[in-house]
Amino acid sequence: MTEAESKEYVAKFEEKVKTDLLDFLKRKGAIDARIPECPDVEEKWSMIARSYMPDGVREFQQYPVVSLGWMMFVGMAMAFWWDKDWEANASRTDYYESLRDLRGYDNMDEAVVEEVLGYKDEAAEKITDLVAECASRVYGLLSHEHIEPGTQTALGCYVACLHQLYLAGMAMELNALGYHMTPLQGASLN
Repeated sequence: MTEAESKEYVAKFEEKVKTDLLDFLKRKGAIDARIPECPDVEEKWSMIARSYMPDGVREFQQYPVVSLGWMMFVGMAMAFWWDKDWEANASRTDYYESLRDLRGYDNMDEAVVEEVLGYKDEAAEKITDLVAECASRVYGLLSHEHIEPGTQTALGCYVACLHQLYLAGMAMELNALGYHMTPLQGASLN
């Protein structure tokens, strides 16, 4: 596969992951039909991805669902920080590391859910289960692509999965915080 073909393949795959993930989250009631946008959080993706890759790639071999799902928790934490005080958080460069270092990589899910987002008991379990379902779905999509491991295309598809999980986590948390993208009554949608 040429570099151009690989990029096209990855782009199509990422769109497939996005559609599947968002449709699933809409059915679960975790996001609205209109997905909120948050350019401040979206623009931090590249920096976060670079920080996450050494841990994520290392863990993917034995724990692929964890490697994917943890990025969804990062997206949720980013949306929370944006809502809480973006002025104080916008210039940080240690988003991923600060989350990982709360309790270590293996317990990052609990750290984000409990310490950052403040979910407890049943609510914490519910959100953790939903992220696990999302990560499992995405891993299933990735597995069914039958991409040769270790190739540029495989890496591109893995990063595409992480990107969509990050954005979905952001959208879920924005929704939970009360950001609902609904048209204004009487406003034209054109």
